[in-house]
Amino acid sequence: MTTPVRHVAAGVLEVAYHETGTPTGTPVILLHGFPYDVHACAEAAALLPAQRVIVPFLRGYGPTRFLSAHTPRSGEQAVLGTDLLALMDALGISQAVLAGYDWGGRAACVVAALHPDRVLGLVSCTGYNIQDIPHAGEPHPPEAEHRLWYQYYFQTERGRAGLSQDRRGFCRYLWQLWSPTWRFAGATYDATAAAFDNPDFIDVVIHSYRHRFGHVPGDPAALPTERLLAGQPAITVPTIVLHGADDGVSPPAHSASHARHFTSRYERRILPGTGHNVPQEAPRDVADSIVALLQG
Repeated sequence: MTTPVRHVAAGVLEVAYHETGTPTGTPVILLHGFPYDVHACAEAAALLPAQRVIVPFLRGYGPTRFLSAHTPRSGEQAVLGTDLLALMDALGISQAVLAGYDWGGRAACVVAALHPDRVLGLVSCTGYNIQDIPHAGEPHPPEAEHRLWYQYYFQTERGRAGLSQDRRGFCRYLWQLWSPTWRFAGATYDATAAAFDNPDFIDVVIHSYRHRFGHVPGDPAALPTERLLAGQPAITVPTIVLHGADDGVSPPAHSASHARHFTSRYERRILPGTGHNVPQEAPRDVADSIVALLQG
C-alpha cells in the first residue's frame, strides 16, 4: 500500500495499519488472512474513496507488535476478534463495516456475532468463519481432509520446523494451491512475504492451528470469549458472503449451508475465476459489496 504505516496501541498490541479514503466517511475495516497481509486489501481500499478505510496488520504480521513479552502468542479466534474490537476502540470507531477473509474473516465474524452493535454490515469471504472447536475432532470426507494437510502438518514439531525453515517458500506454495487460477507476479508475492518476517509470526501461526484442534490451551484471557464462540452464535447484522469459485482450500460447497448462521439480510455471491484471496483477486466485488451494505 502507498499510504504511510500508522501505529496505535490497542489492547495487547501496537497495531500497524494503513488508513485511506475520507477521514469523516463511514468507517470500513478490511482484514487480511493467513498467509497474506495488507497488500491483499490495497486495491479494494482504493475503490472506497468516500469511506474511512482502515487496513491493519494482524497480530504476528508486518510491523504489528505485542506490547509485552509476557502476552501469550496466541492465534486463536477469540483473540483475533478481541484485537479487532480493541483497534476500533483505540481509533474511536463506534461502528464500522467489516470485511475480511480467512483469519480476518474470522475476526470480523467474531465481532459481528458477539458485538453486533459495533457492526454496520459484514462482508465475509467463505461464509461463517467462526470455528466449531468442540467438534473439531470429527473427520470430514476425504476430499475435504486432503485440503487441510498444512493444518495437520502444523500439529507436529516437523511442521513448525518446516514453516520456520522456509516460511516464504511454504506460504508461496499455499498461495498457488489456494488460488490456482490467479497468476500473481513474483513482486506481488514478495511485497506481502516481508510481513512474515515478524518475530511472532511462527508462534502465532502454529498456535492458531493447534488450538483449533484442541491440542494446546488458549490465552486464559480469551477463555470467556471462546466459551461464547463454542455455541456457534448467530450473526445478526446484514451480511454479504463472497466465495471464490476456484478456492483451492475452501471450495464454494463449504458455504452452501451457512445461511442458517445469519438472521438478518443475507446474500451469497460466488465469484468465477477467483480463488481464496478474494480481496486481491476480486477487489471490485469486495468494494461493491461494502457499498451495497452501506446503501442498504
